[in-house]
Amino acid sequence: MRIAIIGTGYVGLVAGTCFAESGHDVTCVDLDARKVEALRRGELPLYEPGLEELVRRNVAARRLRFTGHLPEAVSPAQVVFIAVGTPQSERGSADLQYVLAAAEQIGRALRHYTVIVNKSTVPVGTSDQVRAVVARNTDVVFDVVSNPEFLKEGAALDDFLKPDRVVIGATSERARKLMADLYAPFVRTENPILFMDPHSAELTKYAANAMLATRISFMNDMALLCERVGANVDLVRKGMGADRRIGYAFLYPGIGYGGSCFPKDVRALMSTARDAGLELDLLRAVESTNTRQKRCLLGKALKHYGSLADHTFAVWGLAFKPKTDDMREAPSVELIEGLLGKGARVQCHDPVAGAVARQYFGDRVAYAPTCYEAAEGADGVFLVTEWNEFRRPDLKRLRALMRRPIIFDGRNVLDPRLARSEGFTYIGVGRD
Repeated sequence: MRIAIIGTGYVGLVAGTCFAESGHDVTCVDLDARKVEALRRGELPLYEPGLEELVRRNVAARRLRFTGHLPEAVSPAQVVFIAVGTPQSERGSADLQYVLAAAEQIGRALRHYTVIVNKSTVPVGTSDQVRAVVARNTDVVFDVVSNPEFLKEGAALDDFLKPDRVVIGATSERARKLMADLYAPFVRTENPILFMDPHSAELTKYAANAMLATRISFMNDMALLCERVGANVDLVRKGMGADRRIGYAFLYPGIGYGGSCFPKDVRALMSTARDAGLELDLLRAVESTNTRQKRCLLGKALKHYGSLADHTFAVWGLAFKPKTDDMREAPSVELIEGLLGKGARVQCHDPVAGAVARQYFGDRVAYAPTCYEAAEGADGVFLVTEWNEFRRPDLKRLRALMRRPIIFDGRNVLDPRLARSEGFTYIGVGRD
């Protein structure tokens, strides 16, 4: 099958590469000529484990191509995916200017029946807008389908190649059959393709992310309560998760969620509800809890030291989660800005996000090649992102490097008893 992907960001690049890996002929489109040339060389604009190798392999096999000329990709395609950005507008809703601009160009390039797929995360009703824009620019028969992505950064290839479910919002049997054929290689283990109307498909993505964000914020509220009443959130979490109706996923307390999906999608869902005359008080509380939680380590440090002026701190982890270099709305950003604002010096380390961090902080912080070098002379270490290499550090070596042996564990990944036995003051989230 010939496929065109409009947009080579995280979603478009992963989708295009995985479709090519399953044998399809894929052309990805991007307006940035330098980005296109870099992708042709196998140089990726983002970090995702395993993706670079897969891109290079499929480019070499000529199943995956990159171009800056949209008609070249769209005209011969049977399926065209719109995977452009939907940045957050000032009022919290998704900005659809890039989606609708792509739809207009696609309409002009159509030459035969084509299924146009919204892969971008978009508000309810976007499929209707795309259909109207395309129809104004072509007399060719087409269908518009909503096919939201459910990719976790750091595990995107597995999520795409072995999905929990594939959601297809379509109104015609012809489009449903084509999409079923397209996704058949990925659902051989009986994970379902869920067919529904486009509006339901569009809402499903926002609802799923809002639910996961709610679980995180709920556990962070429980962690705060544990600190106030002398309980241990690790034990509370185990007791809750053992209930099969609840389970353990997304019940880990910490310093809040970040990234490109949860914050934006929660706000977009609230905006959609507001436009429909409904205030989602629960989600407003979720967002408020998350905002508060991003400040919790700074608050703990102020309580412990009194003043942070002229102190030096190591920050371990800058990306919003492990296995990505994405720092959008990362808790590390608010923490570091808070430390700098209080007159502290910051020495940071992240296995892959160092280059991205320079775009945020420039030369206001020091960048260390290892977590131990970041800790040299530090008055405390803030563990912010739970990379595997931070889970079992050499505590004796770490203590010898630091000026004061204090750890603020923002992800509760270290063993408090072990840290204290090595002479550290250990401060976690919701536990002793």
